[in-house]
Amino acid sequence: MKKISIVISFILLIISVSCAKGTGLETKVIQLSAVNGSVIDITVEIADTDESRAKGFMGRQEIPEGTGMLFVFEKSQMLRFWMKDTPHPLSIAFIDSKGVIQNIYDMTPFSQSNWSSTGFVQYALEVPQGWFEKVGIKEGDYLILDSIK
Repeated sequence: MKKISIVISFILLIISVSCAKGTGLETKVIQLSAVNGSVIDITVEIADTDESRAKGFMGRQEIPEGTGMLFVFEKSQMLRFWMKDTPHPLSIAFIDSKGVIQNIYDMTPFSQSNWSSTGFVQYALEVPQGWFEKVGIKEGDYLILDSIK
């Protein structure tokens, strides 16, 4: 049973990487750092154009653990995200220009409600819902900015 689970996980990972490659978005490994000093790697797709930011994870049925999408904006601003046409439950972190995580929210699939930053931010990181809590990342922790350049 354990072998079957490992094989299924591997197949899902291959499918998810293939799906990400099909989006035309650049994929990178970035690092998040907790205040306690632990560093967490996550593989993200980079959404840094109006088109890629507007599409986000819309229509994606699965987003594997350890992956996400980093939305990169040219300058700091108030950001609002919604889950229209997004079937997978996500968590979002709003991150300021210094890399500090200002807010983390759990978002509801298909919701047209807005989740907004409480201040000016330059990045947003979407991951499978509950991932931040699972790896011990919380508000006040930070994105290591060198890892996205």
